[in-house]
Amino acid sequence: MTSKVVFNNVTRRFDLKNEPFLALDRFSLDIMDGEFVTVVGPSGCGKSTALNIAAGLMQPSEGEVLIDGMPVDGPGPERGVIFQQYALFPWLTVRQNVEFGLRIKGEPAARRREIAERFIDLVGLSDFADSLPKTLSGGMKQRCAIARAYAVDPTILLMDEPFGALDALTRVQLQDQLLETWSRERRTVMFITHDVDEAVYLANRVIIMAARPGRLKEIIDVDLPYPRTEEIRLSPEFMEIRNRVWHAVYHQ
Repeated sequence: MTSKVVFNNVTRRFDLKNEPFLALDRFSLDIMDGEFVTVVGPSGCGKSTALNIAAGLMQPSEGEVLIDGMPVDGPGPERGVIFQQYALFPWLTVRQNVEFGLRIKGEPAARRREIAERFIDLVGLSDFADSLPKTLSGGMKQRCAIARAYAVDPTILLMDEPFGALDALTRVQLQDQLLETWSRERRTVMFITHDVDEAVYLANRVIIMAARPGRLKEIIDVDLPYPRTEEIRLSPEFMEIRNRVWHAVYHQ
């Protein structure tokens, strides 16, 4: 496998009330092409900062992030970013929201419609394609945001607590749907979460960050087969990995 996203000694400082604050300290990580990694760590350990730098929404103070060997110097269409807040345009329907990035890319109307319908169907929103976001549940809004990110054909998905605001049942359903979509599309995913069970259930590898300043503490391989199922979630093997991750995160 080849490296898709590479963090090379990434450091990020902020000035808070004229005091320097070190959010990331020489953070290095290789994410392989087609890999699903989750990132966990104590609050304030720099998880979102690392993701924002990879997204091109923030510049490092030192070091660099490489995408396919090229330095990141801003946002790019090869990276789809999904945040906890859905950030849908409230005046646009589900279909229009999903088509938005395609419109910016200059895709003709017929092609936009074709691509949008494919991904709307993929996330199970075909019956709501003409609905406005205000009529959708939280889970449906997040599925729409995922469809919009997929529609512009990114090779990388950067996801920052995308299911954090959802109820437990909806969260589990969207985890399964995300894995099903990933298994078909095999995009590279960097997924931030505070939920240890979610981190283990989704990932090929769990990246554990140390308490501030943000550093790489440990990488735990998740040697569990896909597709992931409820039986796997309840298995002794799952619980063993989950306990390793829990101990590494919360006993720092």
